[in-house]
Amino acid sequence: MAARHVRPPADAAMTQADSFAPVLDAGRLRALVGSVALAAAGYLAFSLWAGWHDVAAAVRRAGVGGVATLLGLSAANYLLRFGRWQLYLERLGTSVAWPRSMAIYLAGFALTTTPGKAGEAVRCLFLRRHGLPYTAGIAAFVSERLSDLTAIVAIACVGLAGHPGLWPLVGISLGACVALSALLCAGDTLERLQARAAQSASRVARAAQRALGVARAAHACHRPGVLLPVTALALMAWACEAWAFHLLLGWLGLPAPWTFSFFVYAVGMLAGAVSFLPGGLGGTEATMVGLLAWSGMALPDAVAATVLIRVCTLWFAVLLGVAALPIVAGADRRQAGAAAGELG
Repeated sequence: MAARHVRPPADAAMTQADSFAPVLDAGRLRALVGSVALAAAGYLAFSLWAGWHDVAAAVRRAGVGGVATLLGLSAANYLLRFGRWQLYLERLGTSVAWPRSMAIYLAGFALTTTPGKAGEAVRCLFLRRHGLPYTAGIAAFVSERLSDLTAIVAIACVGLAGHPGLWPLVGISLGACVALSALLCAGDTLERLQARAAQSASRVARAAQRALGVARAAHACHRPGVLLPVTALALMAWACEAWAFHLLLGWLGLPAPWTFSFFVYAVGMLAGAVSFLPGGLGGTEATMVGLLAWSGMALPDAVAATVLIRVCTLWFAVLLGVAALPIVAGADRRQAGAAAGELG
């Protein structure tokens, strides 16, 4: 099925020169892939140090059906987030046939273990050939990250009452989500700020103008007609993985209320996000293990549960991304070669 192209909107934020191209060029892709390999090696070392035998025992207790259920709920998370991504692309003025778009979306997961998941912005390189400017691609990426953070904060609030010591982390994150969402919803304000930044030729002003250009493009993703459905999709997506964690805890002998399971998973994800470590590695695991141990779960079981859920969520996504990335990159090279041949 051929991709259907829609001309991007003739907006200043979308038609300005794409200053992000040098940042996202394919020449830096190898370095990003190398960082993923290092992260995977580090995670393997952590698992071995923490007790691989305990992790293997947890897999046996969950059973083949249990692990398949965890992976299925993770896949549901990816599908729901892909649906949200498609809505963003439509609002930003491009439409890509869903098989091709899904391959591009999955390919981004190959680089999800970069700081702030910034490597997932590699999708912008591939979407550029479908008429989506880099500025708009970055706007979709920023919108997705904010939507994820908002959903995770909302899920963390489910069990927050029993853990007052974590109010600052969740409260500050909630305030940041509200402030950023309000800014991206204020299209007129963004336009005025960008016009003011354009009056100066300083380096800071140019950087501000580029950032505001992305924010103005992201405004299309934060109108009420799209903000409500994408938020619902994000909540359902992350609830799937939180539910997977709840099931796993039950299988490992900790039949905790679902509110506790959701809270531990969401706070772990939140701690990893604010740490800005690659993929949240370290921050997420330490937080989850600490909360589980505090609840009375034996430390080896807490570590095993954390490692297993991360393998079935984060590393499952990376595996899918690694499989999709060369396919998408190869198709992109063939498309570029065909276009060069036509010009020749």
